Amino acid sequence: MTNDTAINATAVDMEQLRAIIAEILDLDVAEVTDDAEYVKDLGLDSLLALEMQLALEERYGVSITEEELRGAKSPRMTHELLTAKTAAK
Repeated sequence: MTNDTAINATAVDMEQLRAIIAEILDLDVAEVTDDAEYVKDLGLDSLLALEMQLALEERYGVSITEEELRGAKSPRMTHELLTAKTAAK
C-alpha cells in the first residue's frame, strides 16, 4: 500500500458514515451498526436510498451507481465501496 492509498483509504471515517446514514434514515447513530441491513433492519426504502446515494456522492466526491448502492446492503459494505472509490480517485 502506497502512502497515497493509505491516505485515501482512511478518508472514509466509519463513525462519520454512520452519522450520515442515521441522519438520512432518521435513526439514532447507535442503531446503525456495521452489519445492519438497510432494508430489513433500518427501514431503507427507494426514496431514502436515492437521498443516501446523493448525500454520499456529494460528501465523498464520487459517483455511485444504483447497482453499486443496491449491492452495498449494510454500512460496512457501503464503507468498503466508498473506500475503494475514494482510493481510485
